[in-house]
Amino acid sequence: MYPRCISIFCAAAAVLSPLAASTAAEAAKRDKAFFQSVAGNWKGPGEIVAGKYKGTKFTCDLTGVPQEGNKAGVKLDGTCRVGVFKQPMSAVITEAGRSYKGKFLDGGAGKGLDIVSGAVSGDKVVLGINRSKLNGAMIARLEDDNAMKVTISVKVEDKMIPVIGVTLNRQVDDIKVGSIE
Repeated sequence: MYPRCISIFCAAAAVLSPLAASTAAEAAKRDKAFFQSVAGNWKGPGEIVAGKYKGTKFTCDLTGVPQEGNKAGVKLDGTCRVGVFKQPMSAVITEAGRSYKGKFLDGGAGKGLDIVSGAVSGDKVVLGINRSKLNGAMIARLEDDNAMKVTISVKVEDKMIPVIGVTLNRQVDDIKVGSIE
């Protein structure tokens, strides 16, 4: 009886292994499709909603380019403006196994943040962010093909507190091309 139990488990493992591999491959394709869908030019307003600079409004203008090759991810470049002051913005998000790594600006060792984890789920990505003793999350959710909401939250004690909210709209070229008759 014991050898039969082992062979049943072996048969189950043989059936489930390709399923798990195909599920991982499908997830990788979905992740890559998500990051490709956020490629392009995005512009919109944001606000600091908590902390010392609460109420500060700004506007961001960003361009996203999907990661080259087989890995999922995106590279963002652009600026955010408060009044007459412009701040360069950049982020690199790269697939790292079943998670994501990267950095905002020059990373946690400089004036930015490190991306230490992440997952894509449907129409959103949740990224773990870190800088020294500061931990938090950034959630970017596609509302539709041309609208995205981004929330950055920080962990205070046992709670996640939203501190920045941004609403971005895809900048679409509306020029119509037709034939001349």
